[in-house]
Amino acid sequence: MVEDNKATLTYTQLLKEDLGIFRLVPDDKVIPDYKAGQFLTIGMPVPGENNKIVRRAYSIASHPENKKCFEFVIRWVRKPFPGRLTTELFNAKEGDEVSWIKPTGHLTINDELPNGDPDTRRIVCIGGGTGLAPFVSYAQHLHDIGDKREIVVLHGASYVDELSYKQLLTDLENESVDRGADKWNFKYRAAISRPQEWFNRAWTGQTGRVEQFLRSKIGETSPLEELVGEKITKDNTMFYICGWQGTIDGTMDFLQNKDFVTERNKRQDGSYEVKFESYG
Repeated sequence: MVEDNKATLTYTQLLKEDLGIFRLVPDDKVIPDYKAGQFLTIGMPVPGENNKIVRRAYSIASHPENKKCFEFVIRWVRKPFPGRLTTELFNAKEGDEVSWIKPTGHLTINDELPNGDPDTRRIVCIGGGTGLAPFVSYAQHLHDIGDKREIVVLHGASYVDELSYKQLLTDLENESVDRGADKWNFKYRAAISRPQEWFNRAWTGQTGRVEQFLRSKIGETSPLEELVGEKITKDNTMFYICGWQGTIDGTMDFLQNKDFVTERNKRQDGSYEVKFESYG
């Protein structure tokens, strides 16, 4: 039986008309334990459907050490039909009531290898659009627990105003530079897929889809390899991917040619190098 809990919408920030950051605080003020990368199922009544509760799952952008609220970055679905829950959420006001079901999900960080040894591989996170959310949680969590692994967050968006956590992630990278990679080893890069459009005219970073960070011309290194300073292999890097199926497919087209395998198709010894979660 589904157990709905109650929460209050305490913060909304519209980054653009169809993209926003939202915070929920449970009515009992208790944030349950969960793992970075998991999602929360949110529910709201839809007046046009006799106040029927409609529920959807959203990746949690806040991290488990934050016991003040749940935070999400959510896109308002408008095409081909308006999203039932996102329409209500984007029309909601701070102070409105929302229901939620406890966190769950498998897109969590691997800390051990199949043989029980610590997993010390580089962590590369590839997020398309709002698929960045679990990796914002990863970054803050790994920072707060003092993890020494190298962490790279790559984010793809159509427009610069969709780089929802650009400042937070840039600050984390600047801290890595200031403190030294031996204490906090973090890098963040973004790609804009529509650089020719007027709104993106000042963008000077990577262009194309986010998986372009992995691709290279013959005889050259990829942008990701240039960033980390070595060849990416299945022995030194673990990939986590979240976004639309196109993002998953585009990334896997490259990784499968390099002998990377996914958690869903792990080897007989239980090993794998890719975890992913698709929005559809």
